[in-house]
Amino acid sequence: MSVGERIKDLRTQKKLTQTDLAKLVGLTYIQVGRYETQKSNPSSDVLQKLAAALDTTADFLMNGSSDEVVATQLTDKELLRQFKEVEQLNNEDKHLVKTFIDAFLTKRHVQKLAH
Repeated sequence: MSVGERIKDLRTQKKLTQTDLAKLVGLTYIQVGRYETQKSNPSSDVLQKLAAALDTTADFLMNGSSDEVVATQLTDKELLRQFKEVEQLNNEDKHLVKTFIDAFLTKRHVQKLAH
C-alpha cells in the first residue's frame, strides 16, 4: 500500500472528505487528492500534520504497519504465519526457536563453504 492509499484509507475510516482533511491540515482539497492519487508527495511537515489529523504517525503513513512491511518482504505466507505464532511465545521459548534457526543457518553456511 502506498502513502496516498494509506492517507485515503485513514481519511475514509474517519469519515472525512478531502475538503475536511485539507482544512484540518491547512491545504486545499486538490492537494489532498494529489497525495491520494500519488501525483504528489507530501513534505515532511505536511506528512506530520496529516498524521496528526488522521490519528497516526508519519512512519505509518510512509511505511505502513510492521505487518505490512514484513509481508512485503516475506513471500512465504506459511513462514510469516509461523513467525507471528513464535512472537506470542514467552521469551525462553522464543530464544529456543532463535537458537534452532541460528544453528540451522550456520550449518548451511558451513556446508556451502565445504563445497
